[in-house]
Amino acid sequence: MTRTPAPTHADNTTMRAAYAELPALAGRAFLPIAFVARLPFSMIAIGVMLLVTDATGSIATGGIASAASALGTAVGGPTQGALADRFGQRAVLLVSVPAQTLALVALVVTVSRGEISTALVAAALAGALAPQIGPLARGRWMGMARGKPRALAAAMSYESTADEVSFVLGPALVGILSAAASPSAALLTAAAVTLVFGLAFALHPTADAARTHRLAGAVHPGSSGVRSLLPLAVPVVGMMAMGAFFGSTQAAVTAFTREAGSPDAAGLVYAVMGLGSAVTALATVALPDSLSQRGRWIAFSAGLSVLAVATAGLATGVGIAGLSVSLLLLGLFVGPVMVTIFTVGSNRAPVGRGAVAMTSLASANVVGVAAGSAVGGIAGESSGATAAFWIPALCATALLVIGVASQRRPPSGAR
Repeated sequence: MTRTPAPTHADNTTMRAAYAELPALAGRAFLPIAFVARLPFSMIAIGVMLLVTDATGSIATGGIASAASALGTAVGGPTQGALADRFGQRAVLLVSVPAQTLALVALVVTVSRGEISTALVAAALAGALAPQIGPLARGRWMGMARGKPRALAAAMSYESTADEVSFVLGPALVGILSAAASPSAALLTAAAVTLVFGLAFALHPTADAARTHRLAGAVHPGSSGVRSLLPLAVPVVGMMAMGAFFGSTQAAVTAFTREAGSPDAAGLVYAVMGLGSAVTALATVALPDSLSQRGRWIAFSAGLSVLAVATAGLATGVGIAGLSVSLLLLGLFVGPVMVTIFTVGSNRAPVGRGAVAMTSLASANVVGVAAGSAVGGIAGESSGATAAFWIPALCATALLVIGVASQRRPPSGAR
């Protein structure tokens, strides 16, 4: 039996070469355009909540408005993906980008007029029409890196890191703009960024790569219909658990910092987890091919579960600094799990249905975040931060169970 050699300096060279191949495949402008274009996606939920809460004085109403935008995204994301698979990304984006811009402007106007019922509809539309930049970018990489598994792995790792960074920067931008000007200014800025960079993403030549990938699946038997998406059930459920982990962790951190007398520190403390996640997400491309995706899922979610349980058990005995260290360590496992789930999803997506596969995963994450935030928030308010930290521990354990129970190979019909 041939033994797989341990990673060496050559592996690090291979990793650098894989990342260097990305701008060569997509063009140097693509990476910054796609990164900036996805920022508004991470600004909407918190921006909507701050806007409505500031106008009404009711956190509950703000939460309902934020939930409406999340529900819109859960429905609109896969719909956009399905349309992109059928008509091409460019056609869908040239509609969704200006439409969402108008929905955000309408939201700001209706809230300023006190028309809260209409504002809830606008919030739902803003979520449903949000351009699915991250998932669609992954769909483009699936086309550009066909036949290049190392480049595709690097692309998926990069995209997960870009998502992590954007979900740290986006809420931070909302907080800065809201403090310096107003929540309305924050959402209008998001609308402007969506319009300018969303259109740039739509018109970028890489959209043709996604179109080529889509047309390649047009004659693939069984590549259409709901049944063809059944192989995605495992990564979708896994991503929902991952989202619930994020949402409940954010709620638990908020409860913790409030109890510690520093409520304003919640965002910064939570962002520490994103830093650890971004580092290890980039490094996953250096893992040996002998470690299967299922093996990676189990190994990383096991590490996440152990640390999440430890964090919950120690929550009463550490201060903000100690919690920050725990979150940094948690993040080291979060990044690889995210990369693995997206990679499993891309591997199981029927040829020609990459966009709906990636948007379904992203929407599952949004649904999970909303559910985790709600359950974690209730636990934190009724029983305190210590109880709240057991919710993400349960979510991490659920991720491990899903990985162990998943099939070793995708069902027939997947790629």
